[in-house]
Amino acid sequence: MAEQYFTSDPSVEHNYQTIEFELGKLHLALKTDAGVFSKARVDYGSTALLKALIAQELDLPAGKILDLGTGYGPMGLTAALTFKDRTVDMVDVNHRALELAQANAQKNNIKNVRIFESDIYQNVTGEYALIITNPPIRAGKEVVNQIHAEALNHLVVGGSIITVLQKKQGAPSAKKLLAETFGNVEILARDKGYYIFRSVKR
Repeated sequence: MAEQYFTSDPSVEHNYQTIEFELGKLHLALKTDAGVFSKARVDYGSTALLKALIAQELDLPAGKILDLGTGYGPMGLTAALTFKDRTVDMVDVNHRALELAQANAQKNNIKNVRIFESDIYQNVTGEYALIITNPPIRAGKEVVNQIHAEALNHLVVGGSIITVLQKKQGAPSAKKLLAETFGNVEILARDKGYYIFRSVKR
């Protein structure tokens, strides 16, 4: 079986490259490598989530933002540029991804981030105004469900989780779980088979 991007220590040979990511007025130069998710370009799901996030101009409560499963950092760094007055915690289980995310924060001169290892919420403390995630579908449904269900325990009242899934990779069941967990779920956007869901802690 091929090594997956949610491995903590990928052993695949390094293959560094730099990709450009533009979204509206935002521009990031991102260093990527073999052994991380979507190394050749920022994946469509993450881009769709970020488009929806920026378009919504959310009225968030005070607090930090969590990018769960940050990879080499495109979502967390975009959130940090969008919400400059907030700290963005960027977590992943993949050490190689975390090193890249740290390098990309420095490369793009983004200082309002904290980047650290966490297996889902294991090392996450405190509560957040916003959790964003493009969950690792290949890690299995149990992991994806845990990300969504346990988000409730890591949000302030009025805080949101925003997540993206493809219809064919579990969007309907994720929507059902979010509705059961939070008592609410809305579709922020649909984009080429991707659904961006938001649930709010009441």
